[in-house]
Amino acid sequence: MKLAVPDLISNSYLPAVAAVELGFFAKEGLDVALELIFPVDRAYRALADGTVDFVAGSAHSALSAFPRWTGAKLLCAQSQGMYWFLVMHADLKARRGDLAVVKGRRIGAAPWVDLALHRVLIDAGFDLARDRIAIAPVPGASHASVNFGLAAAKALEERKIDGFWANGMATEVAVRRGVGTLVLDVRRGDGPPGVFNCTAASLAATDRLIATAPGAAAAAVRAIVATQRALRRDPDQAGVVGRRLFPPMEAELIAELVRRDLPFYDAAIGEDLIAGMNRFALKAGILDGDVAYAEVVAQHLRPLWAD
Repeated sequence: MKLAVPDLISNSYLPAVAAVELGFFAKEGLDVALELIFPVDRAYRALADGTVDFVAGSAHSALSAFPRWTGAKLLCAQSQGMYWFLVMHADLKARRGDLAVVKGRRIGAAPWVDLALHRVLIDAGFDLARDRIAIAPVPGASHASVNFGLAAAKALEERKIDGFWANGMATEVAVRRGVGTLVLDVRRGDGPPGVFNCTAASLAATDRLIATAPGAAAAAVRAIVATQRALRRDPDQAGVVGRRLFPPMEAELIAELVRRDLPFYDAAIGEDLIAGMNRFALKAGILDGDVAYAEVVAQHLRPLWAD
């Protein structure tokens, strides 16, 4: 079986990546291989056409290949809350929480991930046209096997962009190199109310797989839950994964990033997430009406979420 992730050298989807690398899928009887497919909408299209069996990505982005959630379901969460960071170039002397710095700036963001930044800024009172805020792809981050976060940090360092909206690894690299300043961390309380539940890191599969291989869907959820438990018990296990898959600097950082994320490691998908994601998707124009919880989530798997 194949599991697609849209960004590999990252903490965003580490529970799914670690479930492969630390053997938790194998313990559940699943032979799962990782495949990096960027951007996330391309990963979901691969799910739709049967090229991959699971996608570990942003939950709302499933709508890119499954309009109104027809044909796919979320199996569980990898972690809770919207998990991207707004980082601006250090030369701009931005302060945490001061979004005025985005006016007149070019901010790099991945396709479908950029929709969340649009929502954050609009809800904070900005008009992207009036305030001359350009949210655009990161130069050099266009092919299917790119590690977006590292590409964003590199583009910021080279001043090809003024800021980026990306994962915690990109943020940490940029800050440690002295080229970036953290402005917004939604998951830890920054930004306008309500944006926490715009999306979450999740695991998704098609209705077809859930119907024809229900044991595999359940085993995948058990593997994610077991991985979350193992990382909570020993976050340094993330370093084992990093040393196998990441460059040296990022391999040394991943355990600390996972340690910070542990309070959000919960496989449950709550009604509040689906309601918040519906509101976000409606405003973003990627959904044309509310979709019931049962149409989005494989809710028969709920008992497996409990740790």
